[in-house]
Parts: sequence; structure tokens; C-alpha cells
Amino acid sequence: MYSYLIRRIFMLLPTLFGAAVLVFVLLRLVPGDVCDLKFGGEGGYVDPEQIAMCREMLGLENPMYFQFYEYMKGFLTLDLGVSMWTTKPVTEEIAARFMISVEIAILATVTSIFIALPLGIISAVRRNTWTDYVIRGISISGIAIPSFWLGILILLGLLIFTQKYFGEPWMPPVDYKSLFDDPAYNLSQMVWPALATGFRYSAVATRMTRSAMLEVLREDYVRTARAKGLIEKVIVNRHALKNAMLPVITIIGMEFAFLMGGLVVTEQVFNLNGLGKLLVESVEQADFTMTQALVMLAVAIFVVANFLVDIMYAVLDPRIRYS
Repeated sequence: MYSYLIRRIFMLLPTLFGAAVLVFVLLRLVPGDVCDLKFGGEGGYVDPEQIAMCREMLGLENPMYFQFYEYMKGFLTLDLGVSMWTTKPVTEEIAARFMISVEIAILATVTSIFIALPLGIISAVRRNTWTDYVIRGISISGIAIPSFWLGILILLGLLIFTQKYFGEPWMPPVDYKSLFDDPAYNLSQMVWPALATGFRYSAVATRMTRSAMLEVLREDYVRTARAKGLIEKVIVNRHALKNAMLPVITIIGMEFAFLMGGLVVTEQVFNLNGLGKLLVESVEQADFTMTQALVMLAVAIFVVANFLVDIMYAVLDPRIRYS
């Protein structure tokens, strides 16, 4: 087991290096840079010497191989540099928004699990009944409705409901407060985007749970358990569910990784200053250092999530052994 873990950790390095090379090259293939946007964004006259000084100060005039060397050196030493746009340390900019994205991702994942597992199990156990058809319709609607559109509907529903029953409209707070500082205030703000995104991703997990459960329920050992007289609840919970969880865990793990950086529009709808919004701003501003750091953070989260899913396989299925 330990030898497998060591091999997997070393296998992560080529993935991270390839992603680092790809993002470095693609960013510099885009015409223009941060200095052009800073001094030429208004469309008026710009002193070329001023732009040249800006590029020299930011190291954009250095040869490409030297820029890549500095980039990789900073990445390996965890020194991500400073933002080309704000001149603030990249780690500080990311840290200020990281917990927002983490909290949304955790709450949305928990919401997805609590919706997907019961509905998927019920749909599989009662397949081809009206219950199954309703659950499948709910899952299809979850896939079809974008999370940001559902977020808009949630906000409109809150406004209408509070206006009708409390006399004045209410919206989630705008200013962010940590869960540890003010739990009630924090949850009143974060639970709504978590519901919007969690419902969207629960739809995929529900369909995967149903498919996996249907496949497991057709296995010989399940028929043997029924022949022995075990009640259906024991068969489903003790024998079928655990073996059906492997593909579901894969979906949930990948969804969590995506939620860490893929909620750009949802963050805009709920006015949350998370990593997705920061990534869009850094791309628009041609902020190479910030964009590189955010992309590499997303890649690292995906890689680690995939690694943890593989470990969970061995925990849930005793037939899987890594050596």
C-alpha cells in the first residue's frame, strides 16, 4: 500500500509540470499584456517609454525561457510572486477568497450527497414505477437548469416570500463573514448558492447512484440474500449500497474539485468574491502571475481529489488492494 502511495505521488509530478507548461505558453500566446491594459485601456495616447518601463519592471522583457525558469522556481518554492495588476502578493489575494470557495464547495457537496443518495436508491429499488419516473424527471431538470439560473430563481423566491409573509423583502447579506466569527450570518449568505449548485450536481450523482444500484441489485449475491429471507432494507443498505458507491464517489470527488474554481457565474449572481471571480478578473487583466497560480491551484485540487478517490476505493471495496 505504501509503495503504491509513493508511486502515485511521483506520478502526480508530470501532470503538474505539464499543466504548468501549458498555462504558461497559452497565456503568452494571447496578444497584449497587463501593461497594455493598464496604460492603453482608455484608448488615448500612451507614452511607449512608460509601457516599456512597466514591462521591464514586471520582467516581461526577459527571454521566455528565463520567465519560465522564474515561474517554475517560484512554484517549487511556493513563492507565487505578486499580482501584475494590484502588485499585492498572490498568496494574499488567493487566501482572501479561498475560504469562500471552499465553504461553497463543501456545502454544495453535502447538499448533493443528501439529495442524490436517497433519491438514487429509491429510484433503483422502485424502478419503473411512478416514484422512479418522478425522481428521474427531477434529475433531468437538475441537469437541464444551470446553477446560476436556479440561483436567480432562489433570490426572486426569497424576495417574493419575505415580502408576502414578513412585510418587507429580504436578500442574503452581501458582506462576507467567516463561519467561525458569525455562524448564523455566514450560513444565511452561503446556504443559497450551496443549494443552487448542490441541486445541479446532485442530478448527476442521482443518475449515477441509480445506475450503479440497478447493476448491483442484479448480482448473484443479492439474489442469494433474498433467497435466504433477508429483508429488503438489509439487502439494500448492507449488501448493495456499499458496492454501488464506487462510481458515485468518483462523481462526487470530481464535482468537489470543479466547485473550487468553476462557480464563476454563480458567484456573480450571489455577489460572492470567490476564486472563480478572481480567475475571470485576472484573465481580463492579463495578470499572468495570478492566472498561473489559480490554474495550478485548480489542477492541484483535481489531482489530489482523484488521488483520494482512488484511496477510498480500497476502503470501500476489500477486493481492491494496491501494492
